Amino acid sequence: QVQLVESGGGLVQAGGSLRLSCAASGRSFNTYVMGWFRQAPGKEREFVAAHRWLGGSIYRAHYADSVKGRFTISRDNAKNTVYLQMNSLKPEDTAVYYCAAQGSLLNGSPDYWGQGTQVTVSS
Repeated sequence: QVQLVESGGGLVQAGGSLRLSCAASGRSFNTYVMGWFRQAPGKEREFVAAHRWLGGSIYRAHYADSVKGRFTISRDNAKNTVYLQMNSLKPEDTAVYYCAAQGSLLNGSPDYWGQGTQVTVSS
C-alpha cells in the first residue's frame, strides 16, 4: 500500500508559477513510477506528467502536450517526494491536481491516488 499526500496548490495569476509536492510512503520509492493528473470542472481527469524509473539512477519524464515546456516533474528519493514545477501558468491549467503512483499510470490507471490539491489560475 502506498499513501500519497499532495501539497502546494493555490491561487496564482496567469504567467505565474507554482510547485506541487507529493510525499509517498513505501520503502522502494526510487523504483516507483510517479505522476500527476488533473481534473478541471466538468471535464474528465487527464494525464499531466510522469516520472519513470528505467534502472540504476536513470529516470524518464513524460508530459502531456499541453504542458510540455512549461511543467517539469522531478523527484527527491531521499524525501520520498515527487514534484511538479509549473511555470507560465494559464487559466486553462485550473484544476484539481492529483498525485498518482504505480500500476498502469502511463495508461491512465495508476494503483494509488492522492487526495488532490486545487490549482486556480486567474486571468
